[in-house]
Amino acid sequence: MFEKNHARYASYGTVAVLPGDMIDAVWKIIDHDLQGVFPLENLLTFKLHNNQGTTTFEYVQMDDDDQPGALSAGFDTHFAYAPALPDTVLAYDDGDSQIILLPSETADR
Repeated sequence: MFEKNHARYASYGTVAVLPGDMIDAVWKIIDHDLQGVFPLENLLTFKLHNNQGTTTFEYVQMDDDDQPGALSAGFDTHFAYAPALPDTVLAYDDGDSQIILLPSETADR
C-alpha cells in the first residue's frame, strides 16, 4: 500500500480547505516517516492539531470499530495552524491510485 510510484490525488474538498503544501506534507509523511515503519492499511487517518501556532499531523491507526487504536505518531510542521483547517484528513489507496480526502467525502460519513 501507498507506493509512491502510483498516481496521487487530492479531493476537491481537501483542496478547498488545505493548502497544497500541506497536502504535499501528508504524502511526504507517508513516504518518509510511515512507509516501512508501520504496517499501513489502505485507509490512513491523520488528525490535525494546533501545536503552539503550528500544525501537527497525527497519524492514528484505527481499530476494527473505527476508533483510535493504540498506535499514533505526531509529525510537527512549520505550517501555521488555523481553526479553519479540517480536524481530520484521510489517505486512501485502492491499489492503483491514492487520494487524500475529508471524512465527509467518504461513503461512511
